[in-house]
Amino acid sequence: MNSSQPTFRALGFICVLAWLNTGLAQEYQAGFSRIDITPTAPVHLGGYASRTVPFKGIAERIYAKGLALRDSTGQTTLLVTADTIGTPRWFNDRLAERINQELSIPRERFLFACSHSHSTPAIKGALDIAYGLTGEALSGVEKYSNFFLEQSFAAAKAALTNLEPVTLSFGRGEAHFAMNRRQFGKDGVFIGVNPLGLVDNDVPVIRAAKTNGITRAIVVGYACHCTTPGANDDVTGDWAGYAAEHLETAYPGATVFFITGCGADANPEPRGELGYARQHGLALAGAVARALNEPMVTVSGRIRAAFERVDLPLGTMPTREQWQARLTNSSPATVRHAKVFLEKLDAGEKLPASCSCPVQVLRFGDALDLVALGGEVVVDYSYRLKRELPGEHLWTASYCNDVFAYVPSVRVLIEGGYEADANLVYYAVPTRFAPQTEDLLVGRVVSMVKQLRTAQ
Repeated sequence: MNSSQPTFRALGFICVLAWLNTGLAQEYQAGFSRIDITPTAPVHLGGYASRTVPFKGIAERIYAKGLALRDSTGQTTLLVTADTIGTPRWFNDRLAERINQELSIPRERFLFACSHSHSTPAIKGALDIAYGLTGEALSGVEKYSNFFLEQSFAAAKAALTNLEPVTLSFGRGEAHFAMNRRQFGKDGVFIGVNPLGLVDNDVPVIRAAKTNGITRAIVVGYACHCTTPGANDDVTGDWAGYAAEHLETAYPGATVFFITGCGADANPEPRGELGYARQHGLALAGAVARALNEPMVTVSGRIRAAFERVDLPLGTMPTREQWQARLTNSSPATVRHAKVFLEKLDAGEKLPASCSCPVQVLRFGDALDLVALGGEVVVDYSYRLKRELPGEHLWTASYCNDVFAYVPSVRVLIEGGYEADANLVYYAVPTRFAPQTEDLLVGRVVSMVKQLRTAQ
């Protein structure tokens, strides 16, 4: 382990000091919950098509967590985070509808964020083509998905009980274990290690604290895949889960919520062993603790919210002959992908011309804009939005509200590789995104943020 990484003693010392940064005005009430979503019955883990058996052990328990924030106007905003590979639209729509009906939280004020750990159970309707599960294996995924849905609602509901006064503050740290994975070779782009590639080292942090300085909630972001152990057979939240564990040890009574950034083209390094996940988790926890010990921006004012869907256009469709040629491909997933769309053509269905991407913006007073994008978004979007929206505190996240495919930038589309093309097989998208995708998505985000900034 690098000697510059924080020890638990250092984390504890920083915990004692961090209360100095607490704001004075308590304009918010907050509620917190943690619900165990660790599987208790056999289920396949998600994220790797190579897995052929259900999980074998539990290296770390996994959770759905709820954070409710009520501002001085009485409006309540709800965040649910989960240790999960990713949830499709049906899951998010059903959960959001129930939260609206039973808890009176409108869609724009409910945010669901995934850690994207590849050592958590597969979810029904997400990456089905990658796994090709049938029979009992498919039934196990369906049962877990329903259980997970119920537990996520339970986390949301529990967060709304026993609201307590808190102050909010915002800061940033940095972590450096993310590594760009788009490596270039003679045959094009492949997944490897690219130390010269772009990554986002930012660690945005929101802190909710009581008047006595005791930290009650920490919301953390980082842009990197949770793929440290590789295709292991044990359940774990990976480095994101371990970071939460370290911080909750250092800050007794606090609940830690993790939101993944635009890290679709970044992997943790080193990787391949579970021990590295603990190491990366400690590094992230140290970055958060340092941010909490620096002067933070006090958050005040009401929380504004907006939610829209952007139709991201797809490019040229394969011909029937091209689909049929793929039936002889050596990859079972590619064959399954071709069969899906040939069946649609045979049934006279029109193939989808776009993918719907949810875009959500939460504006915390005049201190922070949290932009939550659906899909697996590459790092270019984070940097471009910082350029398009300068001079403000901006937090750009992905894997929120619907993980439907990778969202490539123009650069990634030109270069090709997994993030532009190969992932579409697993996500059941018929063809690559059109070049105007980046401009459309960024344009909508910029418009939504500016509207909220000027809203009264």
